[in-house]
Amino acid sequence: MATNHVQKGNVMTWTNGTSADVAAGDVVEVGTLIGVALGDIADGAEGEVAIAEVWTLPKEAPLVISQGDQVYWDDTAGEIDKTDTNTAAGKAFADAASAATTVKVLLNV
Repeated sequence: MATNHVQKGNVMTWTNGTSADVAAGDVVEVGTLIGVALGDIADGAEGEVAIAEVWTLPKEAPLVISQGDQVYWDDTAGEIDKTDTNTAAGKAFADAASAATTVKVLLNV
């Protein structure tokens, strides 16, 4: 049996160095990964962030997103878009119509 396994990798510990508190459910950038805070994380504190699975995230309106589209996180606007100069967030798990304010995203794939 392998002895070098560390953990499953769906959640990681992250140190908040953003100069602001992060609330549970907020999106954070961890290098080139996108994470979702699993609890409130004060500035300078450590907390757990999910870096896998499907999450409902705010979306740019009136952007139409189709299931399977590559999506990106616009940290300035605080929303998902399809601009490839932003941080890759993952794949759209479901369609999101123009009027939708959220989209389901499979993180970091």
